[in-house]
Amino acid sequence: KTGCRNPLNFCQNEYKDSFAMFLVALSFAYFAKALSGSYMKSTITQLERRFDIPSYLIGVIDGSFEIGNLLVIAFVSYFGAKLHRPKIIAVGCVLMSIGTFIIALPHFIIGRYGFNLYVYLFSSAADLIDILQCCEGESNLSMWIYVLLGNVLRGIGETPVQPLGISYIDDFASEENAALYVGCVQTISVVGPVFGYLLGSLCAKIYVDIGFVKMETISITPADARWVGAWWLGYLIAGVITLLSAIPFWFLPRSLPISGPQNVCYVSSTDFIPTLRTLLGHPVYLIYLCVTIIQLNSLIGMVTYKPKYIEQHFRQSASKANFLMGVINIPAVALGMFSGGLLMKRLKLNIMGAARFAFGTSLIGYILSLFFFAMSCENAKVAGVTLNYNSLEGISYDKHSVFTTCNSGCYCSATEWDPVCGENGITYVSPCLAGCTSSVGSGKNTVFSNCSCIGVDGNFTASTGQCPNKDDCDRMFPYFLALSVKRVLSFTTDICQLYFDICCLYGPENACVGSSASLCFESTAGIPAPIYFGAIIDTTCLKWGQKRCGGMGACRIYNTTAYRYSHMHLFMPHMSLYLTLKKKNSIEKNRQMHIVKY
Repeated sequence: KTGCRNPLNFCQNEYKDSFAMFLVALSFAYFAKALSGSYMKSTITQLERRFDIPSYLIGVIDGSFEIGNLLVIAFVSYFGAKLHRPKIIAVGCVLMSIGTFIIALPHFIIGRYGFNLYVYLFSSAADLIDILQCCEGESNLSMWIYVLLGNVLRGIGETPVQPLGISYIDDFASEENAALYVGCVQTISVVGPVFGYLLGSLCAKIYVDIGFVKMETISITPADARWVGAWWLGYLIAGVITLLSAIPFWFLPRSLPISGPQNVCYVSSTDFIPTLRTLLGHPVYLIYLCVTIIQLNSLIGMVTYKPKYIEQHFRQSASKANFLMGVINIPAVALGMFSGGLLMKRLKLNIMGAARFAFGTSLIGYILSLFFFAMSCENAKVAGVTLNYNSLEGISYDKHSVFTTCNSGCYCSATEWDPVCGENGITYVSPCLAGCTSSVGSGKNTVFSNCSCIGVDGNFTASTGQCPNKDDCDRMFPYFLALSVKRVLSFTTDICQLYFDICCLYGPENACVGSSASLCFESTAGIPAPIYFGAIIDTTCLKWGQKRCGGMGACRIYNTTAYRYSHMHLFMPHMSLYLTLKKKNSIEKNRQMHIVKY
């Protein structure tokens, strides 16, 4: 626009400043989207409890992000490079920000969180009328719909950031520096999830209605199955950060002076379908794509529900589970990616060597995964759920009754969940079902007495909350965390797969079409995985919560053994991929021909 005639140094300085600003802005955008995405994963159990929904609906909400990707991916693939890419990225960041704010919106609509609405029977008809009037005033629209719509909008906004950002770097950076710049931006994206999970850990410690209730009146702790942290606060913070990331892109030029020879990645609409058909007929690429989809299903399911697994199986708080995800699992990802690239460079692996290396690391990861089956944690001892009232010795998952002779005269509700810990070390579903007739104190310090179901003579007391009973969990938990670092192997393999992808996609046309196809299939894999893994988890529930106005709520306690088996996703080795590469010479020959051609 300035003409940029003289002096030449002015043009070069302007180019360098604009390109440097674009790299910084893109890195910040990558950080923002990674932070908000990981924060969504960290609030899975918080959303489940707040909206009283099962895990499979949480999976629908989580998969809605990929639905947003698919809605606009065709537009971005065909027309993105022809338009003003920085401004399209800016619009995407604004949409991500708006979507993040929409996710937090239900907190300001549905009122205060009530976690113990069934603690005691209605003492009068007036209490019952108040509850019924409250239910009549509630909207028929479930509030989790807003979370789903906000996540869809996040997915729509995130779609143009990566492909248009990378293509902008590829078009206007020198050939020898383009890979370095892309690597730097991708590295920043690994840092985002660390801060996302740490933010989730911080917000999970804060009570959801902080500032509106007196904390001394709250009878639950962060370790309770009903605790809900300030999930909405993190979305507001992430939304502001994402909105700030959009600002620099509005001031960047549409194009920059081209530095050196470029390989333009563009395919016309008439060539897209034939090229895609040719690629899908390529046996190596097709098997690679299938293996990637299977692995993504397993990986997405594990990442989505791993904090929940740590909470339920090892009885850790949501805050601690998110903290460990941020400081252990995410750095393991970065280490795996770095070590994979380093090993490939040191060993000078070709395509055949990369396949063997991927197969070996996947097989080792497969074998290590088998040790998870041995890391058992005994289920909680809950009378009427895992224990029979008449025999409190051995745990059983058979159908038990919460009613017995010791609480038959109390007129208790079987659907309530307000656990108390008896002096005998057994958890009871509610003070009423423990046969307690009186109490002293308030909030967390409440003590129930004259509990007819606790002790021989029924003169024992009970305190609020479940009994800890997790000595075996505490002993096993460090081994679980150490074995979780095996994810280093899976991401070491990913670098080999990326090299594999590059070797299969000969020439610019195939690279463009193959990248678009891979993104479509990978996005599709991200939709069903959280849903069916959530449905499997729901089948292991032993005690469902109850919504305020009736209906099944969130699960309160799971069958630990069944939950552990459902969580053990085993990564598929690359044996089929390795066997397909027997015709190494022909593949290498074709690759060299295409390299010469382009």
